[in-house]
Amino acid sequence: MGSPSCTDLTHPVDRSEALAAHHLERFRADGHVRLPGVFTPAELAAFEPTLTALVDARNQRRDKPWAAQTTYERAFVQITNLWRDAARARQFVFGRRLARLAAELLEVESVRLYHDQALYKEPSIGPGGHTPWHADQYYWPLASDRAITAWVPLVDVPLEMGPLCFAPGSQHFPAGRELAISDESEARCAEALRDAGFGHRVEPYALGDVSFHLGWTFHNAPPNQTATTRKVMTVIYIDAAMRVAAPRHAAQEKDLEVWFPGLGPGDLAASELNPVLWP
Repeated sequence: MGSPSCTDLTHPVDRSEALAAHHLERFRADGHVRLPGVFTPAELAAFEPTLTALVDARNQRRDKPWAAQTTYERAFVQITNLWRDAARARQFVFGRRLARLAAELLEVESVRLYHDQALYKEPSIGPGGHTPWHADQYYWPLASDRAITAWVPLVDVPLEMGPLCFAPGSQHFPAGRELAISDESEARCAEALRDAGFGHRVEPYALGDVSFHLGWTFHNAPPNQTATTRKVMTVIYIDAAMRVAAPRHAAQEKDLEVWFPGLGPGDLAASELNPVLWP
């Protein structure tokens, strides 16, 4: 990581840092990269209580029995657009540090927000609890692949807690792109990736590490086998010049309605929910 520039703002999440060349090279090849020490533990500790409180307040399946939950529901508690619920959450999501790294990894001049989402993986208390193999961009009505997710653990994430597992280089792999997160995507993507010779990479995360992955990079996550919740905040960025694509299925129609209100195919992907975050 580089040193803060003289134009940085005062809050730590707004102090931008340049990307190291070897991290960009890894990202180009693999479609994902883990960056150590993007934040200090103290910086994240300033936001975690607010983010967790927002997740708890909006967790609609808190009392749903494990046996009644779907594979998707068992994978994680997913709460979106926390930035609209609290000024503290907005400060984190709009932070320039992550946004600059996203722009440099995408190799674009500017990025805007697609949306944020908390992904809290609770301890597994029965079968399941894993996140099936999938590519995020299955859900996104976007005209190009210039979309990236910053995955920011708010706690240390050892291997037994269920960190992300990537198939390096799979961002160009066409098979499985038509599958939503499901038991079917777990089985079919695992088989297709294995038959095509892709390996997998899973690493523990220290508090402060951040990973980035492209929308078409295939990944999954094992279940959380610890007694504590895996708390992760994510921010999804798109090229500021991104255009909306015609939805290919119902899931993309829903995303178009939710994340790009008032927009249609061919429009600049710039609704009131998609502000430019860098520069």
